[in-house]
Amino acid sequence: MYRQVPDPLGHPALAALLAATPLLVLLALLGLVRLKSHWAALAGLATAFLIATAGYGMPLGQAADGALEGAAFGLFPIVWIILGAVWINRLQRASGHFDVIGRTFSSLSGDVRIQAVLIAFCFGAMIESLSGFGTPIAVTSLILLGLGLDPLKAAAVAAFANTAPAAFGSVGNPIQTLAKVTSLPGADLGAMVGRQSAVIAALVPFVLLLLLDGRRGLREVWPVALAAGTGFAVGQFLCSNYLTYQLTDLVASLTSLTSVVVLLRIRARRHGRAAEAEPRAARLPRRDTVLAFLPYAIITALFTLVSYGGPLARFVKDQDVSFPWPGLHVTSASGRPVAVTTFDFGWLGAAGTLLLATGVLTALILRVPVRRALRCYLDALHQIRWAALTIACVLALSYLMNLSGMAVSIGTWLAGLGGAFALFSGFTGWFGVALTGSDTSSNALFGAMQVSAAQRIGLSPLLAAATTSTGGVQGKAVAMQNLVIAASAVGTYGREGEVLRRIIGWSLAVLAVLCLLAWLQSTPVLGWMVP
Repeated sequence: MYRQVPDPLGHPALAALLAATPLLVLLALLGLVRLKSHWAALAGLATAFLIATAGYGMPLGQAADGALEGAAFGLFPIVWIILGAVWINRLQRASGHFDVIGRTFSSLSGDVRIQAVLIAFCFGAMIESLSGFGTPIAVTSLILLGLGLDPLKAAAVAAFANTAPAAFGSVGNPIQTLAKVTSLPGADLGAMVGRQSAVIAALVPFVLLLLLDGRRGLREVWPVALAAGTGFAVGQFLCSNYLTYQLTDLVASLTSLTSVVVLLRIRARRHGRAAEAEPRAARLPRRDTVLAFLPYAIITALFTLVSYGGPLARFVKDQDVSFPWPGLHVTSASGRPVAVTTFDFGWLGAAGTLLLATGVLTALILRVPVRRALRCYLDALHQIRWAALTIACVLALSYLMNLSGMAVSIGTWLAGLGGAFALFSGFTGWFGVALTGSDTSSNALFGAMQVSAAQRIGLSPLLAAATTSTGGVQGKAVAMQNLVIAASAVGTYGREGEVLRRIIGWSLAVLAVLCLLAWLQSTPVLGWMVP
């Protein structure tokens, strides 16, 4: 049995610095030294193991068991998702239908920058609404690559675009988790997150244009970014506050897409001949278009069936298996068992399993021969082999930091900031998602701690909890496993550091806006925004 020690050095700031060292080592080796991601991840894991055992006094056996559980979670469900997404892409390429997707988006506009916003931001949010864990990044990065974007640019755009819908991804799972660990009403949390996230999401399309084409892109295509961001923000706010937070991303993606399409049609009517002179894709046979997008329709249908009640959803849920991780016995400093020592193996309803089913149906419908489909699967497995190692190591590091008490050390120090806590609380969520790659995991990690800290300093617990989740979405852009997903999907594994350098500045800049917003919401200036 290991009981967590939140402050092994007797000084919260020093303990927080010690606890953050593994992540700092990982990011430094990846972004500055430019080490390959699997070596950087192994070095970060080794650092975490050393600090957990020597600095926090965690027994070697408990530390090893915790790291193994994290690695297992990295392989399932995360690597399982990547494998399915890459396989589907290879099937589409083998059948010749993948290029049709790019040509379809080209029919809406001849501008690749506009196409990229539609795909990465609007379509990606639609996928995120039903399936998180990097699925939208894997899918949209491949489509962007098919449009002719540079692989690293495609990876960066796909990774950053995935920040906007993250707070409500997977049918609102991050909010449900936050409600569970904080004992706050889910509807109130969803409403509060919507009042923050809508503001932040509206900025994302502008950043995407800067990533795509610098200042020229922003100068020439800003109306599209305005339409996409405003449409998404309005849909996100209205659904999270007045409908149901579980459907927020789906509604927001549709309102965003509709806004852009309406704008493009208005511009086409106004400019007339000029619009006709733009390079447009040739009209495609309707059958080819339907078959090209069919895998995404199948994915949406399957996720809907297993997510929104009904006999099939209940059957799938009944197949879930949860069990205490063998040999792992960890309690918090107060003596309560730590929740992550239980491993959830929802094999049938897992996103990777549904992607596998989608791949089988895709191969049948597109008439890909069995031998060729199997070859595509083996090729996909070969493509992600190093990514699988990296993700397993990063999740092992994450679990080790959580179980040893390192994550608590960082949160405790932040809580000691007093009145400035509201200004920096968003960083806690950013750090948690940068570490775990999941807003759900970050909420589980820091949600209760944020509420406790807020209560001690007289801040709204609802605001503190929501800020954790909203701040976390920007961490999605720099999370190691998401970078690996993006880089692996476009065939640039080992160059994750280059993707990180392209987007980390923007991630921190948007986070700063959120932190300022949260601080103002803790004062009379914007306090009216808190339910």
